[in-house]
Amino acid sequence: MGASPQISTLSAAARGFVLIALLPPVLRTPDEKTLLAFVAICAIWAFSQASDVRPTRAHDVVAILEAAAVALVCAASIQTTYAVVGALAVPPFTVGLARGVRGVLVSLVVETVVFVTVSEYLLDGLTDEHSLSAFSWGVTGLGLGLIASFLNSTLLKPQDPLAPYLYAQTLIRELIDLSGGLSSGLDPNTLGGAILSTVRDDVPTSALAIYVSRGDSLTPLLTGSLGSPEDLSACEDVATDAWTVGKPVVRGRAFAFPLNQAAVVAGLLSEGLDPDTMDVGDRIRRLTPELQASAVHLDTALLFSAFRDSATADERRRLAREMHDGVAQDIASLGYLVDVLAAKPASPEQAERISLLRERISAIVAEVRRSVVNLRTSVGTSESLGMAIGSIARSLSEVSGVPIHVTLDEHTARLRPEVEAELFRIAQEAMNNAIKHAEASRIEVNCQVHAPDAVITVSDDGRGMQQARLDSNGMQIMQERARLIGAVLLVDDAPGRGLTVTVRMTASHDHDAPVDVPTDAIVRA
Repeated sequence: MGASPQISTLSAAARGFVLIALLPPVLRTPDEKTLLAFVAICAIWAFSQASDVRPTRAHDVVAILEAAAVALVCAASIQTTYAVVGALAVPPFTVGLARGVRGVLVSLVVETVVFVTVSEYLLDGLTDEHSLSAFSWGVTGLGLGLIASFLNSTLLKPQDPLAPYLYAQTLIRELIDLSGGLSSGLDPNTLGGAILSTVRDDVPTSALAIYVSRGDSLTPLLTGSLGSPEDLSACEDVATDAWTVGKPVVRGRAFAFPLNQAAVVAGLLSEGLDPDTMDVGDRIRRLTPELQASAVHLDTALLFSAFRDSATADERRRLAREMHDGVAQDIASLGYLVDVLAAKPASPEQAERISLLRERISAIVAEVRRSVVNLRTSVGTSESLGMAIGSIARSLSEVSGVPIHVTLDEHTARLRPEVEAELFRIAQEAMNNAIKHAEASRIEVNCQVHAPDAVITVSDDGRGMQQARLDSNGMQIMQERARLIGAVLLVDDAPGRGLTVTVRMTASHDHDAPVDVPTDAIVRA
């Protein structure tokens, strides 16, 4: 087996660096024997390097000859100069790159035998000083050879295509085990509420908020105000400044300070309090170390949510591809066969049955297309949650033929990605239910997003709530999604006049009570 390009490059680099290191002492020794020894080393390594670049079956023999030749030159010149003795460290390294530990040992044995033999029989033995120098460089060669052996196992180890997946399995199992033992849980709202409670205990405020990063901007996680909405706007402004400069900012009654890279806490002192008397800067300096552990908990929860959403999105795209390329194509093929049969029916009765079959196949194809649209559409890179809902509404309307009217009322600040994802899926499921089961002729969607709060309403003019089927899980799925983000799901059923589904996300933080996630995420209005 010949050397790989990486091994050949490393071998050339090692030989070149050692030659550069040997050159100054050789030039300082105006001795013809020393110069000849240096030239001989250069020639040996040039031949060996050529063998590495163009490996042949005799490559192993060349490696042994290199070790023997270098030992011979070093032994022949050691009595007049130590300038080239360092070359003894190179053959174990270069052969270790190509042959591993076994090659290193063979190279050292060959060097030792040749060096001792030449010294004993041609030079009448070695002095203690000569022996010590040769021994030192031999040990250096052993160390370098072991390092080269490790590189050999890394460079020549065959790449297992399953290795990334096996590594991912290990990490995911560790994550699952770890998440079960976290005392504070992995709910960002609960963790953020605990941080705000700690700040409020030390700093009296009329408005208090915690923001987390979303790309290059901040997204409110929890907010609470006893005053006007302008108070929260002031908090947002000072929070942005603190995030930008990476340190606490105090501006009049407003203050903000970052918690590592996890979040920014911003607040507005209560009316009547003097910022100078309160010494807000000093209070922030005392609070920051106290909140470090909570900041790590919150950052972990946010990363876990991002990981979960990314994995879910990838799986949805995979299912969409499989449905489009598999089931959808097979059903379409059946439709073509039915069209052939419909061209020449054996009887009027058969023609009627074929027509019914064709209608049923068309309905199934439409359902599959709608499912593919549902799977492939997500908030993703949409400009906003409302824009994503509008996009899926247009797609569903085109597939089903049912007009869907969407009304948007959004501020520029966005919700956290995992919250937007769940609200989007709830709205999507509500529209799907209205299309498939309610026999609606019109659907109205109202999306109001004033981060961190949001209200999404889906109304139809269909038959209202029907008897639940055994295979129907739509309401349960919406309930679970709402509970996951701490939202409330309201269902207003007016039999014969339609159904209204409302999901309300209220992340505002009450100054007098801790944040509480509702236990009943679906309530009949």
